[in-house]
Amino acid sequence: MAILSKLSTISQSRDARLFGAASTAAFLYWIYCVSREGGRAKKQIKDEVKFVVNESGSSGDKRRVHVNREFFKSLRGILRILVPGFWTAESGFLILVAATLVVRSMCDIWMIHNGTLIESAIISKDLNHFLRHLVELVLAMPAISLINNVLKYGLFEMKLRFRTRLSNHLYDSYLKGFTYYKMNNLDNRISNADQLLTQDVEKFCDSVVELYSNISKPILDILIYVQKLTQAIGGQAPGVMIMYLILSGSLLTRLRRPISRLTVTEQRLEGEFRFVNSRLITNSEEVAFYQGNKREKKNIDSSFNRLVNHLRSFIFFRFNMGFIDNIIAKYLATCVGFTVVAYPYLTPTKLASGDYKTRMQDYYTSGRMLVKLAEAIGRLVLAGREMTRLAGFTARVQELLTVLKDLNTGTYKRTMLQSKASNGILGRPLIPGTGKVITEDNVIRFENVPLITPNGDVLVKELNFEVKSGMNVLVCGPNGCGKSSLFRILGELWPVFGGCVTKPSAGKLFYIPQRPYMTLGTLRDQITYPDSYSDMIGRGYTDNDLRELLGRVQLSHILDREGGWDAIADWMDVLSGGEKQRIAMARLFYHKPQFAILDECTSAVSVDVEDGMYQYCRQAGISLFTVSHRKSLWKHHEYYLHMDGRGAFEFKLIQPDTQEFGS
Repeated sequence: MAILSKLSTISQSRDARLFGAASTAAFLYWIYCVSREGGRAKKQIKDEVKFVVNESGSSGDKRRVHVNREFFKSLRGILRILVPGFWTAESGFLILVAATLVVRSMCDIWMIHNGTLIESAIISKDLNHFLRHLVELVLAMPAISLINNVLKYGLFEMKLRFRTRLSNHLYDSYLKGFTYYKMNNLDNRISNADQLLTQDVEKFCDSVVELYSNISKPILDILIYVQKLTQAIGGQAPGVMIMYLILSGSLLTRLRRPISRLTVTEQRLEGEFRFVNSRLITNSEEVAFYQGNKREKKNIDSSFNRLVNHLRSFIFFRFNMGFIDNIIAKYLATCVGFTVVAYPYLTPTKLASGDYKTRMQDYYTSGRMLVKLAEAIGRLVLAGREMTRLAGFTARVQELLTVLKDLNTGTYKRTMLQSKASNGILGRPLIPGTGKVITEDNVIRFENVPLITPNGDVLVKELNFEVKSGMNVLVCGPNGCGKSSLFRILGELWPVFGGCVTKPSAGKLFYIPQRPYMTLGTLRDQITYPDSYSDMIGRGYTDNDLRELLGRVQLSHILDREGGWDAIADWMDVLSGGEKQRIAMARLFYHKPQFAILDECTSAVSVDVEDGMYQYCRQAGISLFTVSHRKSLWKHHEYYLHMDGRGAFEFKLIQPDTQEFGS
């Protein structure tokens, strides 16, 4: 109370102007601090980008993210995905929300008018008018409540439909061909695709819908109240408010510019933190064997601390901006509103010349509409805050769309930089996709094809060999010599840097790795993968045929143990390593390809079971392309391809004295 009394004394004294000037100076100094805080935020982002570059070699977030022409261009392109045409459900919900907002604004005007009549009846002590207008208000409540809930329904449905449209579009591109593999292995522009495809898409769609609602309603209110106020008190008051909107919006937009960059960095750090945790879950057994929990905790703490420090900086910046937003967009807007509505009544005008009751009713009606106009202008100014945040999400989604488009057209961007050594070996630049891939049945042929990793390392300068159906080849050599690279090029996972690769179509070439993949679904699905049950029936297979294939790999007992073909379990954990490898071989027998690429796929299987599976492959007419260090497998092959790890290779008929390569 003493403080209030002191302020009152100051305001009534001749020093009031000095006090007001000091308050204004303090407010301007706060704006200056926020501008400096934006600069600090920008510097912090640059420091974090440097950290990412040092840690992973990635370029990080270098693009400037602002509400500018590039933002609106990206947003327009994404909106075409969200609303592909006028005659769509999404367009219908946009119209529904807009129409509901118009009706809601008309209801607000009716509420102002009815409230003025109720207060006038109270002041005039007119009981009949009071009861009549009160009953009207009660009767209108269900309709107003219905309108509000229809608006909420429309907004929630729009969010869901936008997310569905965008997610379907992204997954169509992400799961087209081997794009999902290329994004994680051949291109390093995006390190956390799961974060972008899930959380960032959801937040982007929510932000778009919220912005649509937060902009549409104030704009409608401004148009309606400007028209009503112009009729009531002239166009001067609405004109002043619109001018205030332009000036305050420009100032706040300038001050909010760091928000979009801070949002991008926040999402990237969230993705990194999520990646570190998922990596620990994926490799939990290996970490446990090494007792690496302390080291992993250090990695997680480091990632989490970077996220927390950024979020704390973001919170402080939003605190500063919230202070300024409230003053400029709410309180000053209300003060300006009171000033312009009071002007016609405090100066010699037609409105000031009427009787007291008329002036009171006009003032109540005009004043409330002007306050509503001020509130609408404040909400529109604050909507700029949501737009700057949307700019961050838009940049993230646009980056994903760009990378997906590039990958689907064969364009990669990675640290696949040409070293002087590789340039000297090939004598030409490394350009992905310069080689040819020809589809032809019953043959695998490499003609002058270099084996090159995505990082630009040349493993073999030119590889030349030919394998026809019926020729079983054992691939051998030390680790890092190019065995896996050969298979990745053969499977079209890696680009061809030259020469010509001739191979059967994808369905006639089957690959089984050392750690086979077990899909989600039934036990039957593990044998038929990637075929579904309907695909299996279309191929002419029955469950009895699958039982026979399980017998070929000596796993018939697993049907009774797991509860039949329709049993569902986490097969990666339920099955042992040897069982998973034998399931993968049964999968090979089901598909019956022309060629089978077997990459150490029986390392956990006993020699006698392995021998039976390889004999059946030859009986079924499946040509083998095998990587193995077991000498027992040499008898199932007629040729060997040996790479020494220094760029040389041999492709010859197996002789008794060549089995030394198997050691």
